Amino acid sequence: MSALRTLYERADVVPLLAEIFRELGFEGATLSRITERTGIGKGSLYHFFPGGKEEMAAAVLAEVDTWFEQFVYEPLRRDDPAEAIAAMWKNADAYFRSGGRICLVGAFALDETRERFAATINGYFRRWIDALAGALVRSGRPASEATAAAENAVLGIQGALVLSRALDDKALFKRALDQMAKRLITS
Repeated sequence: MSALRTLYERADVVPLLAEIFRELGFEGATLSRITERTGIGKGSLYHFFPGGKEEMAAAVLAEVDTWFEQFVYEPLRRDDPAEAIAAMWKNADAYFRSGGRICLVGAFALDETRERFAATINGYFRRWIDALAGALVRSGRPASEATAAAENAVLGIQGALVLSRALDDKALFKRALDQMAKRLITS
């Protein structure tokens, strides 16, 4: 009798880990819980991630970073500013599933995990702010105002995520994004 077995590649495992870290946090995502939720044995996990849970979290953060680089930061740096900023709001809504998915980088920034991944966490937020500020400057906003506006936009997205999750109201996240988009254009 042959047993059916799912074969995984490292790239297949990272999204599974991301959702586990989102749900349980870094500390709560014990190796036992990870194996239970993924169905992947400890030996296989260590094969993919010899550095253990810390390497798993680093791989997840790298995947998040790659997504934001491709769909948020680079378009803000390269594309027509108005189009790139509109796409940023749309892509943030899609990525965060209309407020139904927490920002893993933001969550890691709030607990003991921050020190382990400080450079990655700082880079994620700094590059978002800088890319958005650059697009705002290219659209005619003075540099001194652009940075503050970009900080407020990223802050607003993070706050909207927290509030929409706390109130279990995905519509709140979308409303907040729409309101922030209007303010960013008119201010």
